[in-house]
Amino acid sequence: MPNLDPEFLVRVLLYYIVFLFSTTCHEAAHAFVAKLGGDNTAELGGQVSLNPLPHIRRSPFGMVVFPLLSAFFLNGMIGFASAPYNPNWARRHPHRAGLMALAGPATNFSLMLLGALGLRLGAHLHWIHSFRAPAAQLLFALFSLNLLLGVFNLIPAPPLDGSSAIMLFMSEDRARGYLDWIHTGTYALPGILVGLIIFRYIFPPVENFVQSLLL
Repeated sequence: MPNLDPEFLVRVLLYYIVFLFSTTCHEAAHAFVAKLGGDNTAELGGQVSLNPLPHIRRSPFGMVVFPLLSAFFLNGMIGFASAPYNPNWARRHPHRAGLMALAGPATNFSLMLLGALGLRLGAHLHWIHSFRAPAAQLLFALFSLNLLLGVFNLIPAPPLDGSSAIMLFMSEDRARGYLDWIHTGTYALPGILVGLIIFRYIFPPVENFVQSLLL
């Protein structure tokens, strides 16, 4: 049975609020950059918004069910979401599609920096007197969850964002061939498994380095 003491429930609530906000920002960034690049597919679905409801309607299990179940039973927060896009647009403009993919992790890293700044500023101005304070836990969740989301999504394994962002380093013709190769195979599940294995090894040293640098 999961731990249901009040301190644990408050922590789950704070982390879920941060997860919902961060994931919404991530997907809204994808949608907004796609719109700027000429693809309004996500905009028509309501994803160019910081309102979490359109994103929840698209991925209710990934944004509500999985995060809460994993928080209670796995002592972590696992979830997923997605913003729709037109694959024909991506093939015509692979560099724009690469920028769209990069927008999500870039947003997570920006939120991570805001969390770190809030913790440093709060400690310096003596607004945060204990790490157990809800404000400190909320800011640390903003820092740590967005670091995790940013690093994981940058792994270049389909369907993670890094697998599309690497098209920015290719010629457009080569990027189109790469997209055709991805779309002709079923790489989603193997890609996630490979991404998890890579993440398991790269994230701890990255996390230690970033924490020592920013906190």
